[in-house]
Amino acid sequence: MNNIEKAFENKKVFIPFITCGDPSLEITEQIIYAAERAGAGLIELGIPFSDPTAEGPVIQAASLRALENGVTTDQIFDMVRRCTKTVRVPLLFMTYANVIFSYGAEKFIGTCNEIGVEGLILPDLPFEEKAEFQEICKKYGVDLISLIAPTSQDRIEMIAKEATGFVYCVSSLGVTGVRSKITTDIAAMVKVVKNASKIPCAVGFGISTPEQAKKMAAVSDGVIVGSAIVKICAEYGKDCVPYIEKYMMDMQRAISE
Repeated sequence: MNNIEKAFENKKVFIPFITCGDPSLEITEQIIYAAERAGAGLIELGIPFSDPTAEGPVIQAASLRALENGVTTDQIFDMVRRCTKTVRVPLLFMTYANVIFSYGAEKFIGTCNEIGVEGLILPDLPFEEKAEFQEICKKYGVDLISLIAPTSQDRIEMIAKEATGFVYCVSSLGVTGVRSKITTDIAAMVKVVKNASKIPCAVGFGISTPEQAKKMAAVSDGVIVGSAIVKICAEYGKDCVPYIEKYMMDMQRAISE
C-alpha cells in the first residue's frame, strides 16, 4: 500500500486544492504548511494552465493570475522540493496533459518522483488515452488518479479496476465551482467502484460548506475542496493564509465528526 492509499486508512480524508502561484508561490508554500496543520490527509496542487477546461471561473481566474505573475513549472517544482523536506502529507499535482507534453512526460513525471509528489490528476485525459502516461507513472511510482463523472455510468467499473491511489468522483456535471446543492447520487457511484475494487473514493467539484462536506464524507472516503479555498486567496491576497487555515480546520472537523 502506498502513501496515498495509506492516507485513507481508518479515517475520512480532507483534500484541499491550491492553485500554485496565486497570489504568489511564497503564499502557496505557506498554505501547504497550513493545510498540514489543519489536518489535510492529501494536498492537491494545481499547476496553472492557460486553458483549464475542467475549471470554473474562480480557478480559471487564479490560473490566469499565477501565469501573469510569471509562475513556471520549474519554480513550482522548486517550491514543492522545499515543502517535502518537512511536509509529511502526500502531495498531488493537478494539471492538464498539454502542460506535461510541453515539459516532456518522462522529465515531468521523473521530477515528480524526485521532489516527492506522489500522484497526478489530469482531468482532460480520457481513460482510453491514459496508457502513454500510465507506463511512465508506474516506472516512477507516481499514481495516475482516475476520475469518474455522473456520465461515466457503464465505464465506472472498468475505470475502478485499473485505478491507483484513489478514485476521484466528480460530484456534478460541468466545471469546478461552488454549488449550493449537489444532486448526483454519489453513494451509487461509490458503490459501483467498491464492488469493482477496494480503492478509496474521494468526492470533488462543488463542495464548499462544512454541511456539504459532512454529507459527501458520509457516502465516500474523502472530500476534495478547491474553488472555496481559491476564492479566499482571491479575496485576501497575501493575507489569506490564516483565513484559509481556519476554513480548512472547519471542513476537516466537519468530515471527521
